[in-house]
Amino acid sequence: MMSRARFITLEGLDGAGKTTHLTFIRNWLAAANVDTVFTREPGGTPLGEKLRELLLDVDTEATLDTETLLMFASRQELLSSVIRPALAMGRWVVSDRFTDATFAYQGGGRGVPAKRIAQLEEWVQQGLQPDLTILLDVPLQVSQQRLSQTRLPDRFEREREDFHQRVRDSYLARAAAYPQRFFVVDATGDIADIQQQLAGRLAMLKAQA
Repeated sequence: MMSRARFITLEGLDGAGKTTHLTFIRNWLAAANVDTVFTREPGGTPLGEKLRELLLDVDTEATLDTETLLMFASRQELLSSVIRPALAMGRWVVSDRFTDATFAYQGGGRGVPAKRIAQLEEWVQQGLQPDLTILLDVPLQVSQQRLSQTRLPDRFEREREDFHQRVRDSYLARAAAYPQRFFVVDATGDIADIQQQLAGRLAMLKAQA
Protein backbone atom coordinates (compact mmCIF):
# COMPACT_ATOMS: atom_id res chain seq x y z
CA MET A 1 0.00 0.00 0.00
CA MET A 2 1.32 3.45 -0.93
CA SER A 3 2.17 5.55 2.12
CA ARG A 4 0.41 8.86 2.50
CA ALA A 5 2.14 11.83 0.94
CA ARG A 6 3.36 14.53 3.31
CA PHE A 7 3.77 18.27 2.88
CA ILE A 8 6.54 19.89 4.94
CA THR A 9 7.43 23.58 5.08
CA LEU A 10 10.43 25.37 6.58
CA GLU A 11 10.05 28.85 7.99
CA GLY A 12 12.10 31.40 9.89
CA LEU A 13 13.97 34.65 9.62
CA ASP A 14 16.65 34.91 6.97
CA GLY A 15 19.85 33.73 8.60
CA ALA A 16 18.09 31.08 10.68
CA GLY A 17 19.89 28.28 8.84
CA LYS A 18 17.21 27.04 6.47
CA THR A 19 19.68 26.28 3.68
CA THR A 20 21.90 24.18 5.95
CA HIS A 21 19.03 22.25 7.46
CA LEU A 22 17.25 21.77 4.14
CA THR A 23 20.34 19.91 2.95
CA PHE A 24 20.13 17.68 6.01
CA ILE A 25 16.42 17.05 5.45
CA ARG A 26 17.06 16.20 1.79
CA ASN A 27 19.74 13.68 2.76
CA TRP A 28 17.64 12.18 5.57
CA LEU A 29 14.62 11.62 3.33
CA ALA A 30 16.80 10.16 0.57
CA ALA A 31 18.36 7.73 3.04
CA ALA A 32 14.86 6.80 4.21
CA ASN A 33 13.83 6.12 0.58
CA VAL A 34 11.15 8.80 0.65
CA ASP A 35 10.38 10.13 -2.84
CA THR A 36 10.44 13.88 -2.27
CA VAL A 37 10.04 17.07 -4.28
CA PHE A 38 11.88 20.12 -2.99
CA THR A 39 10.75 23.62 -3.87
CA ARG A 40 10.74 27.19 -2.60
CA GLU A 41 8.64 30.31 -2.23
CA PRO A 42 8.32 32.64 -3.87
CA GLY A 43 9.42 30.68 -6.91
CA GLY A 44 9.53 27.00 -7.75
CA THR A 45 8.10 27.42 -11.27
CA PRO A 46 9.26 29.44 -14.29
CA LEU A 47 6.65 32.12 -13.58
CA GLY A 48 7.25 31.96 -9.86
CA GLU A 49 10.98 32.51 -10.27
CA LYS A 50 10.31 35.64 -12.33
CA LEU A 51 7.99 36.90 -9.60
CA ARG A 52 10.67 36.05 -7.02
CA GLU A 53 13.20 38.21 -8.83
CA LEU A 54 10.71 41.06 -8.90
CA LEU A 55 9.71 40.71 -5.24
CA LEU A 56 13.30 40.54 -3.95
CA ASP A 57 14.73 43.25 -6.20
CA VAL A 58 15.70 46.26 -4.07
CA ASP A 59 14.50 48.58 -6.86
CA THR A 60 10.96 47.16 -6.90
CA GLU A 61 8.28 49.54 -5.63
CA ALA A 62 4.90 48.01 -4.85
CA THR A 63 1.93 48.68 -2.60
CA LEU A 64 1.34 46.29 0.29
CA ASP A 65 -1.63 44.72 -1.45
CA THR A 66 0.28 44.29 -4.71
CA GLU A 67 3.17 42.60 -2.90
CA THR A 68 0.78 40.25 -1.11
CA LEU A 69 -1.10 39.40 -4.29
CA LEU A 70 2.15 38.66 -6.12
CA MET A 71 3.13 36.27 -3.32
CA PHE A 72 -0.16 34.43 -3.74
CA ALA A 73 0.12 34.47 -7.54
CA SER A 74 3.45 32.66 -7.22
CA ARG A 75 1.89 30.29 -4.66
CA GLN A 76 -1.07 29.47 -6.89
CA GLU A 77 1.27 28.58 -9.76
CA LEU A 78 3.41 26.43 -7.45
CA LEU A 79 0.40 24.61 -6.02
CA SER A 80 -1.07 23.91 -9.45
CA SER A 81 2.15 22.93 -11.19
CA VAL A 82 4.24 21.28 -8.47
CA ILE A 83 2.75 20.70 -5.03
CA ARG A 84 -0.69 19.26 -5.76
CA PRO A 85 0.49 16.96 -8.59
CA ALA A 86 3.33 15.62 -6.42
CA LEU A 87 1.07 14.95 -3.45
CA ALA A 88 -1.48 13.26 -5.74
CA MET A 89 1.27 10.87 -6.88
CA GLY A 90 2.10 9.99 -3.28
CA ARG A 91 5.33 11.99 -3.23
CA TRP A 92 6.39 14.12 -0.28
CA VAL A 93 6.89 17.84 -0.80
CA VAL A 94 9.30 20.06 1.13
CA SER A 95 9.01 23.81 0.58
CA ASP A 96 11.36 26.53 1.72
CA ARG A 97 8.62 28.90 2.95
CA PHE A 98 4.86 28.84 2.36
CA THR A 99 1.85 30.84 3.54
CA ASP A 100 3.08 31.27 7.12
CA ALA A 101 5.77 33.49 5.61
CA THR A 102 3.08 35.74 4.15
CA PHE A 103 1.38 36.04 7.53
CA ALA A 104 4.78 36.85 9.07
CA TYR A 105 6.31 39.19 6.46
CA GLN A 106 3.34 40.86 4.79
CA GLY A 107 1.10 40.54 7.86
CA GLY A 108 3.40 41.06 10.84
CA GLY A 109 6.14 42.95 9.06
CA ARG A 110 4.14 45.11 6.66
CA GLY A 111 0.86 45.32 8.55
CA VAL A 112 -1.46 43.71 5.99
CA PRO A 113 -4.54 42.57 7.95
CA ALA A 114 -4.48 38.87 8.77
CA LYS A 115 -8.10 38.57 7.67
CA ARG A 116 -7.19 39.70 4.16
CA ILE A 117 -4.33 37.20 3.95
CA ALA A 118 -6.62 34.45 5.26
CA GLN A 119 -9.12 35.18 2.49
CA LEU A 120 -6.42 34.74 -0.14
CA GLU A 121 -5.18 31.63 1.63
CA GLU A 122 -8.63 30.03 1.45
CA TRP A 123 -9.09 31.00 -2.20
CA VAL A 124 -5.69 29.69 -3.34
CA GLN A 125 -5.15 26.71 -1.06
CA GLN A 126 -8.76 25.49 -0.71
CA GLY A 127 -8.02 23.99 2.66
CA LEU A 128 -4.59 22.53 1.88
CA GLN A 129 -2.17 22.99 4.79
CA PRO A 130 1.27 21.55 5.52
CA ASP A 131 1.42 18.39 7.61
CA LEU A 132 4.47 19.80 9.36
CA THR A 133 5.92 23.30 9.57
CA ILE A 134 9.45 23.51 10.95
CA LEU A 135 10.12 26.96 12.39
CA LEU A 136 13.83 27.63 12.80
CA ASP A 137 13.81 30.36 15.40
CA VAL A 138 16.69 32.73 16.13
CA PRO A 139 16.82 36.12 17.84
CA LEU A 140 16.98 39.11 15.54
CA GLN A 141 20.60 39.87 16.43
CA VAL A 142 21.72 36.37 15.45
CA SER A 143 19.84 36.57 12.16
CA GLN A 144 21.39 39.89 11.21
CA GLN A 145 24.89 38.85 12.23
CA ARG A 146 24.70 35.74 10.07
CA LEU A 147 23.30 37.65 7.09
CA SER A 148 26.04 40.26 7.27
CA GLN A 149 28.59 37.51 6.70
CA THR A 150 26.95 35.96 3.63
CA ARG A 151 25.51 38.18 0.89
CA LEU A 152 24.12 41.56 -0.09
CA PRO A 153 20.66 42.03 1.46
CA ASP A 154 17.58 41.72 -0.72
CA ARG A 155 14.47 43.90 -0.61
CA PHE A 156 13.14 42.30 2.59
CA GLU A 157 16.47 41.82 4.33
CA ARG A 158 17.14 45.56 3.97
CA GLU A 159 14.15 46.43 6.15
CA ARG A 160 14.65 47.98 9.59
CA GLU A 161 15.14 45.96 12.77
CA ASP A 162 11.60 46.58 14.01
CA PHE A 163 10.23 45.03 10.79
CA HIS A 164 12.19 41.82 11.35
CA GLN A 165 11.25 41.72 15.02
CA ARG A 166 7.57 41.87 14.04
CA VAL A 167 8.19 39.06 11.54
CA ARG A 168 9.72 36.88 14.25
CA ASP A 169 6.92 37.71 16.68
CA SER A 170 4.35 36.79 14.04
CA TYR A 171 6.02 33.47 13.38
CA LEU A 172 6.01 32.62 17.08
CA ALA A 173 2.36 33.68 17.35
CA ARG A 174 1.48 31.39 14.44
CA ALA A 175 3.33 28.53 16.12
CA ALA A 176 1.43 29.11 19.35
CA ALA A 177 -1.87 29.21 17.47
CA TYR A 178 -1.21 25.98 15.52
CA PRO A 179 0.91 23.80 17.84
CA GLN A 180 -0.24 20.57 16.18
CA ARG A 181 1.40 21.65 12.92
CA PHE A 182 4.42 23.67 14.03
CA PHE A 183 7.70 22.24 15.29
CA VAL A 184 9.74 25.11 16.73
CA VAL A 185 13.50 24.61 16.87
CA ASP A 186 15.97 26.85 18.67
CA ALA A 187 18.30 27.39 15.72
CA THR A 188 21.02 29.06 17.82
CA GLY A 189 22.17 25.68 19.13
CA ASP A 190 24.73 23.19 17.92
CA ILE A 191 24.01 22.04 14.36
CA ALA A 192 24.30 18.37 15.29
CA ASP A 193 21.77 18.82 18.10
CA ILE A 194 19.38 20.66 15.80
CA GLN A 195 19.62 17.98 13.16
CA GLN A 196 19.04 15.28 15.75
CA GLN A 197 15.78 17.03 16.63
CA LEU A 198 14.85 17.27 12.96
CA ALA A 199 15.62 13.59 12.39
CA GLY A 200 13.37 12.63 15.29
CA ARG A 201 10.48 14.70 13.99
CA LEU A 202 10.89 13.41 10.43
CA ALA A 203 10.97 9.83 11.69
CA MET A 204 7.75 10.46 13.60
CA LEU A 205 6.07 11.88 10.51
CA LYS A 206 7.25 8.98 8.36
CA ALA A 207 5.89 6.49 10.90
CA GLN A 208 2.48 8.16 10.63
CA ALA A 209 2.44 8.08 6.83
